[in-house]
Amino acid sequence: MKRLLALFFTSILMLSLVLTGCGKASDNGNQNTNKKTENPTSTQVSQFLFTANEGGSISKISVKDQNVVSTIKVEGAVHNIQVSPDGKVVAATVVPKMAHGHDDSMDMKGKAIFIDPKNDKIIKEVAVGNHPAHIVFTENGKYALVTNNEDNNVSVIDAKKYEVVQTIPTGKGPHGFRIAQDSQYAYVANMGENSVSVLNLESMKEEKKIKVGTTPVTTGITSDNKTLVVTLNKENALAIVDLASGNVDKVNVGNGPAQVYIQQNNQFAYVANQGTEDTPSHTLTKVDLQTKQAVATIETGKGSHGVVTSPDNKFTYVTNMFEDTVSIIDNAQNRLVKTIQVGKTPNGISITP
Repeated sequence: MKRLLALFFTSILMLSLVLTGCGKASDNGNQNTNKKTENPTSTQVSQFLFTANEGGSISKISVKDQNVVSTIKVEGAVHNIQVSPDGKVVAATVVPKMAHGHDDSMDMKGKAIFIDPKNDKIIKEVAVGNHPAHIVFTENGKYALVTNNEDNNVSVIDAKKYEVVQTIPTGKGPHGFRIAQDSQYAYVANMGENSVSVLNLESMKEEKKIKVGTTPVTTGITSDNKTLVVTLNKENALAIVDLASGNVDKVNVGNGPAQVYIQQNNQFAYVANQGTEDTPSHTLTKVDLQTKQAVATIETGKGSHGVVTSPDNKFTYVTNMFEDTVSIIDNAQNRLVKTIQVGKTPNGISITP
């Protein structure tokens, strides 16, 4: 518990969100466990899911067959992962195994790795800041941004040359974020304070901060750039921000919300409720963004953390940190239809276009 708490939040953020797995599964993640008999199908045969496993691996899952087809071993804790908009590259943040400097300080300088999803080979490793958290591509494919949780900044990586071209200061403890579809702004949740940093990706500066509530963990932005959503871990709530007016509404969700993902059609936001290892949550909250109400609470696995929906909006996929699994949710029926065993302590999750 202590090791992974240090990896995830560092000394700033020893909070109840976190992230240690039960270690029930072997790291190769090749076993497949069904909790339901249904076998959901995908509209695309070639689609894959990728999970970032804190235990030191990436699980590659066939969406069509609903099983792990390969495991990519990584030295260090893989915290977050994202597929590029064109589906040709998979990027992940990696925190090294804990080491202490000569002054007993914690050396957590990390890296972003870029992988070819066709052969599962690493294309490039790029050094970033201390304790890298999330990584997100701009929709135009020009940049990949990484939040450096301990350095209070964001590394901007040229997604073609694979090199850091800019570092942008943020608030305290930057963590999860999303980038507007027009690639102009990034919205970064600052876990060490009550704000979201709005980063202008043209000027490469923090333009402003939006106060949202206690312990913001991750953000989401609608495709029309009008509505921002933010999980508030300590308030057990989802903040819904009207970016034009600045008005903030809050919707109650489950215990210890972690990640949030907005459907492609902007109708619903899905919030993974993690809780803690001692009192894990095991639900997904479905929030209607028009009515600003929770419309369903769906059973998942222990310690639900990462979440992504399929491009056709039919399914939602959730990582369960405390049982090393991924839950598949049928969005029309609002229920769990399958559970897949993956690597140890799965955190972030992403899907190919």
